[in-house]
Amino acid sequence: MTIDDIKTIGVVGAGQMGRGITQVLATAGWNVLLVDATEEALEDAIRKIWQGVTKAVEKGALRGDQAGSAMAIIHPMRHIQRLREAQVVIEAIPEDPVMKRALFAQLGQVCEPSTLLASNTSSISIASLGMASGRPDRVVGIHFMNPVPVMRLVEVVRAIESSEHTVQLALELVRRAGKTAVLCKDSPGFIVNRVLIPMINEAVFALEEGVASAESIDLAMVEGTNHPVGPLALADRIGLDTVLAICEVLHQDLGDPKFRPCPLLRKYVEAGRLGRKSGHGFYVYGDQPAMNVH
Repeated sequence: MTIDDIKTIGVVGAGQMGRGITQVLATAGWNVLLVDATEEALEDAIRKIWQGVTKAVEKGALRGDQAGSAMAIIHPMRHIQRLREAQVVIEAIPEDPVMKRALFAQLGQVCEPSTLLASNTSSISIASLGMASGRPDRVVGIHFMNPVPVMRLVEVVRAIESSEHTVQLALELVRRAGKTAVLCKDSPGFIVNRVLIPMINEAVFALEEGVASAESIDLAMVEGTNHPVGPLALADRIGLDTVLAICEVLHQDLGDPKFRPCPLLRKYVEAGRLGRKSGHGFYVYGDQPAMNVH
């Protein structure tokens, strides 16, 4: 199979990442089968994808007819069996290794033998997902950054059993989608989160220890290191539950105490303070400007 043979791509999971990936792929001209377990999630995803392409038109990044064409080739559905029609399937469900392995086992049964199976995981072993699928040579990581329509980088992750053909096809797909691809090996956190998550975690430790307020920590990193956004505000944007999950994978898989999740981060997640998606994290979100709540 070559890149030109790819006509239809499946995306499993209609959450924030799944709908962003769907928008990018459809805008690039691929038919997208967007699969989720609930009708409510699918309806919400289509509504937010429409908002996303409308915003792109307003910014001049897309023409109106291109936005309409992209929406016309997105097909929301609840039946995973339809993924038999796809040449590529990208998994974008929550960052839970048990759930992901179960899904890849199912995809290995449902999809055609030639189908490329990819995970958007930010930290979980691609090799373990490949083994679960029963076709590890056809499995690769394709990790988009959030927000997907805006961020250009995509990590393509080569597992130990990933074939060279699979890797090259994934790299070409990412480039055809208008993104910048970087190739990395299957190591916990890959490149970005291996470096980024410890920085965020250390910022939470600094907050917990009273080194400075959330605003001061973020301002220091923005003005002192030229970061576009501070680490605590970024954590709220990513989702504190996702940050904690990646911290735990790094800590467990690398075995280094420097990756130990900050207790305050765990406390916030247990309290349901997940960041922007819950309206409450290190800052409070709503109609008013974000405010620190620590």
